[in-house]
Amino acid sequence: MESIRKARERWEGWCHIVQKRRGSDEQVIEERKARIARACTDFKYCVATYFPHYATAETPDFHIDLANKVRRNILIKALVRWGRAQAKSVICDVILPIWLWMNGEEIYMVLVGNTEDKAIKLLADVKTEFESNEMLIADFGLQLTSKWQDKYIVCRERFIAAALGVGQEVRGLRRRHKRPNLCICDDLEDKDTVRNPKRQDEIVDWILSSLIPTMDGPVRRLLVPNNNFAPRTIQGELEKRNPKWLVHQVDATVGPNRTPRWASKYPADYFIKVEQEIGTIAFEAEYNNRPWVQGKVFTQEMIDNTWAPLPRMNSFRHITGRWDPAYSGNNDYNAVKVWGLYDHRFYQIAAFVRQRTMNSALDWIQDFDKSLPCGIVVHWRVESQFWNEPLRRAIAESNARHGRQLNISVVPSPKTKKLDRMLSMFPYYENDRIRYNEKERRNPDFIEGIRQLLGIEPGYRTHDDAPDADERAIADLAEFDRAYTSPPIIGQASHADFNSKY
Repeated sequence: MESIRKARERWEGWCHIVQKRRGSDEQVIEERKARIARACTDFKYCVATYFPHYATAETPDFHIDLANKVRRNILIKALVRWGRAQAKSVICDVILPIWLWMNGEEIYMVLVGNTEDKAIKLLADVKTEFESNEMLIADFGLQLTSKWQDKYIVCRERFIAAALGVGQEVRGLRRRHKRPNLCICDDLEDKDTVRNPKRQDEIVDWILSSLIPTMDGPVRRLLVPNNNFAPRTIQGELEKRNPKWLVHQVDATVGPNRTPRWASKYPADYFIKVEQEIGTIAFEAEYNNRPWVQGKVFTQEMIDNTWAPLPRMNSFRHITGRWDPAYSGNNDYNAVKVWGLYDHRFYQIAAFVRQRTMNSALDWIQDFDKSLPCGIVVHWRVESQFWNEPLRRAIAESNARHGRQLNISVVPSPKTKKLDRMLSMFPYYENDRIRYNEKERRNPDFIEGIRQLLGIEPGYRTHDDAPDADERAIADLAEFDRAYTSPPIIGQASHADFNSKY
């Protein structure tokens, strides 16, 4: 084969250069041993030394962390959930398998793409390293053999790789006594599969019942690199069925300023520009693993029409803060929403929507309350829970921690069904009575709240903590608005009675 002949010529040329430059065989051998020994234990050094063509920036900590986890655990099943532009494919498909091989492991890799052609293209990157990576060849020898095809390669020493399209037959995958021990399913999801749950389930079944069982030896690693860009994904379904698998999630940015997670590669404003190019919805899904639900009741178009500048804080007739508490914040969100009433419209002023502890939510409430101009009062309320004692204790501890008494009331929970209550907000959106603080468009708490709201529909299975807090706050303001705009009637509550309630 032409590629083998050229690779051998490069190998001979490299040997000549090394011999000429190094001076003595012993020195070359010692340097080679030291280089290999360090590369086997130091993934960052390995990348810089053997893969400088990929190392255009310093190797980030999350690359190193995943590599070490994979090397240490021969049975690892990892869902590599990195945002776009974080080098998922390069690390999982190319560098990591070769690094394991450099560590002396026998590797039989099955590289799976959503089609066979895609898998062949992925395997081509691995082949290129064995064919033309001069440092790799110099230290580990030329690995090409007569078994060097587009979708199947056998190296001289301890490395076999096959390319498969998802769903293809895997029974009988072996070479003599060797069977696959490293399966990598790269970017199986596409726009067609995310619209076809049945197809997604078929792929999940194939991975669990066909692909993984083809690895029947002591080493059985599986890596599934993909970003979580849709509400329902193959990777997400694998996570649901296998909750003990490692989910190695890395978002492309950190915080509202879109600070790059891989700071050595991307300038500070890089992802801000990307977001401006593609929009917040697509950016959050593709780069930060926050899929966007296409709402059937509350729609994105409806939300887009709500953004507006806030009136002055002292212009609001009433301001309410509603906290929907979560005991630990591990699974549910602690959601705090601040809404104000102005000109018969309801303005969302600020938000805290995070999977954090009650103390974190209370600290946010305290800090927001302290930041208000003199004379501005927020009427804070939290719904009564069956675990009221921990709730009250958390509030008391927060008061002690901040050295002030928070104006917060524990109020009874409504008897109406939660779905019915949340759907009752729809007419306010439809009738143009809802406004969102324009300055908070990129605030992750606002974005998470919108994401949850878009998922609210009959039979929903998404988080509802933020919409629940929204509904309670809007209900407070609507009742206040009715009380002060309706014509007087016999028996209507007095101003003093209303204030005693609110």
